[in-house]
Amino acid sequence: MLRFPGRGHREPDEVVIGPLDLSARVDEALAVQALAFGLGADEIAVRRQIVLRHMVYPGARAFGATLTDGRLVGFVYGMPNDRTHWWSTVVEPYLRAQGHDAWLDDSFVITELHVHPRYQNRGIGRALITTITAGATQPRSILSAIDIDSPARGLYRSLGYEDLARRVAFPSAPKPYAVMGAPLPLRARR
Repeated sequence: MLRFPGRGHREPDEVVIGPLDLSARVDEALAVQALAFGLGADEIAVRRQIVLRHMVYPGARAFGATLTDGRLVGFVYGMPNDRTHWWSTVVEPYLRAQGHDAWLDDSFVITELHVHPRYQNRGIGRALITTITAGATQPRSILSAIDIDSPARGLYRSLGYEDLARRVAFPSAPKPYAVMGAPLPLRARR
């Protein structure tokens, strides 16, 4: 488990990174995602079913960032990629067009990574993604992120992720995404 000191007298002393039973704490995790990603109740209801379905896939696992009082302030989950999964079927033509569709094979996909806005910029997202990928048996990792310059994309780049495809359109997503990939283990902090 990793521990992060608190920031002041009104916040708990530390954040602990450790394994997370995401199926049992799905509503807490999605509340964090709603704040971090700006999602409404209808979108959260859809994502709840997706998360629960994903967590029964072989090799799926999750880690959480919890406060000393047990509140969840961040989470990550992922699984070995499978070309038959919905995400892969959407991104495959974009990756193929760039000559990168082999990244869909033998890779660990980061499905979601979110940190409560009040706890961002403390290294929690970095700790979550490096912890989950450290246990991957695959030689590389892939993920998708909104295709804009953002702190999230900056984090991924600092870990060694590079753009494999850009302007990826997911059905019903209002903004385009980028698909990024990195060899494992992820690059250490500079």
